[in-house]
Amino acid sequence: MSENNIPKKQILSTQIDLSKFNFEKATDEEKRQQDVMSESTTFFKDGMKKLRKNPLAMGSIIVLVAIVLLILIAPMVVPYSYSEIISINGKRDRTAKELSAFQYSENEIAYMEETGEKLFPHIMGTDAMCRDYFIRVIYGTRVSLTVGIFASIIVLIIGVLYGSIAGYAGGKVDLFMMRIVDIIYSLPDMLIIILLSVVIGQTLNIESGSFLASLGTNMISIYIVFGLLYWVGMARLVRGQILSIKENEYILAAKSIGAKPGRIILKHILPNCISVIIITTALQIPSAIFTESFLSFIGLGVQAPMPSLGSLANSARAGLQSYPSKLVFPALMICLIVLAFNLLGDGLRDAFDPKLRK
Repeated sequence: MSENNIPKKQILSTQIDLSKFNFEKATDEEKRQQDVMSESTTFFKDGMKKLRKNPLAMGSIIVLVAIVLLILIAPMVVPYSYSEIISINGKRDRTAKELSAFQYSENEIAYMEETGEKLFPHIMGTDAMCRDYFIRVIYGTRVSLTVGIFASIIVLIIGVLYGSIAGYAGGKVDLFMMRIVDIIYSLPDMLIIILLSVVIGQTLNIESGSFLASLGTNMISIYIVFGLLYWVGMARLVRGQILSIKENEYILAAKSIGAKPGRIILKHILPNCISVIIITTALQIPSAIFTESFLSFIGLGVQAPMPSLGSLANSARAGLQSYPSKLVFPALMICLIVLAFNLLGDGLRDAFDPKLRK
């Protein structure tokens, strides 16, 4: 800065006399450093930036997006339904039983030779009931993902609400609420699912053809059990976080200005628990999918003919030696979904957990 451009100090003014200082222009490197230092960010943006640097987490996101697009687009393209028995000219094609991948039945080959019409191929073959196996795997994946997402939403809502109240209230309220959690922990979920499926089947009058009827009483009982039992882990984690956070000075400051407990929890406490909530929710999805697949494998899942990955694996177990691919397809889909969600959960933990940051 030249001396002519420096403003002169006025008499009786308290401003600094700039003529006594030797100012120099900032270099380009100093300007770039100032830009970096002045860059504003949030906890979520910072976490997503770290998540994008994790190749396993980003690969998992790509796999999950591809699976979601597949289960949404495939039913629009494939002309078969999950319960449709393959037929030619309105008659059941009994030669379409247990076909291999991209194989046509004898009647389909004869039909194409006579009419010259090209039929849609059976990408994964057919099952013992002459149904297209690919579309059944697609609908089975839909059911498993729906169960996983629905269970995670239940766990998120109930667990965060219950844990927030117990942790913030403390004292006898916390003691009473956590004893309820201990009791729920001791309940055997498998026995409750069996009992609920029997009770629901006898008490509820589910109309045939409805969505609930297609799921069956077993699947409804699974949803109820997720709502009754599986939120306790989230509640304990949120409660532990709140017990440590509510002792901070900014919580005391919020109380001193008259903020209500609900506002303190929503505006000041839960945002500081967001890392635990995100990680636990992401890891709950594969756990719920695996639980549903296991229950469907032993016959406590969706009601036939609605498929599930677990029920498809159970059906393929009988013909494992003759048709091993029928077990490979649903098992591979379960492995992809569970592995992708687990890797994504690990990536979210590394990105959003402040204790793991260097």
